Amino acid sequence: MPSPALRNDSYPTPASAVPAGMPSRKNLDATQNPNGLRIFAPEDQPAQTAPEPIAPPSRTKIWSCLIASLIAGVVFSTLTGCQWAAGSQNSQGAALYNQGQYTAAMEQFQKAIASDPTDADGYYNLAATTHRLGNQRQDPNLIRQSEALYNQCLDHDPNHIDCHRGLAVLLVDSGRPDRAFTLLKNWAAANPNLADPRIELARLYEEHGEPQTALKYLEDAVQQDANNARAWLALARLRESGNDPVQALQNYQRALALNGGVLGPNGAMISERVAALSRQINSTRDAASFNAGGTQMATPGGFNSARY
Repeated sequence: MPSPALRNDSYPTPASAVPAGMPSRKNLDATQNPNGLRIFAPEDQPAQTAPEPIAPPSRTKIWSCLIASLIAGVVFSTLTGCQWAAGSQNSQGAALYNQGQYTAAMEQFQKAIASDPTDADGYYNLAATTHRLGNQRQDPNLIRQSEALYNQCLDHDPNHIDCHRGLAVLLVDSGRPDRAFTLLKNWAAANPNLADPRIELARLYEEHGEPQTALKYLEDAVQQDANNARAWLALARLRESGNDPVQALQNYQRALALNGGVLGPNGAMISERVAALSRQINSTRDAASFNAGGTQMATPGGFNSARY
């Protein structure tokens, strides 16, 4: 059984840096690389046109505005430096992971966490790589470590998609599917307007042989977020596997229209499926038209029939 870090992902994730097949994160604009490990790149963060006001810290009630602003500037510079350092170390770790140098990759991810202890992506990358090594070596200690790291990632980012999926895979593989379902259901309950938990629940139900339940979660996901390309693509694939080509084609087309690069290499796959399903549907319709009398065989008359 392949490591979850390399599992082929039928529910596409945005092009982020996570071992192929591992979960992706809510921010679809984040940078990703082919290995699937998450890389934080501050320059890739979308500009906030109207940030919500943040209440000033209590120290400003005591210190003067000037001192407070100077302190804020120092803190901002420090955090930015930490984020840049963590991003660079995550990037180096991802490159090493791609080369199969998992131990060296783990060292870089540990450095990323040391540079920015609040970096959820660093915890996720370290968890996913430890998970990978644990499966390769059949080492229960590494599996336990990766579980703890996944939980630390969620402590820093409760909506980290990749981390929820990685932890769910670990729980299933270690014989605790009920806890995997509970994990994702709790995530969905805490975020009733978020599509991503429902996409992950659909994946889990489909893998456990309940496609109809998976379908309901995906239909709910697109109702919650009609602009979620991942949800439409997951729905299209499920409907295609359920022999519903017309609905699958419509869902693929919707995902393609919403893609905007967030599906990465899956964009090309969607185009291929749209073309294939269009040919299939057109062929079926042509055959139905022919059999319905669009073109009929001549029926020979009797030998004594008159010709007109």
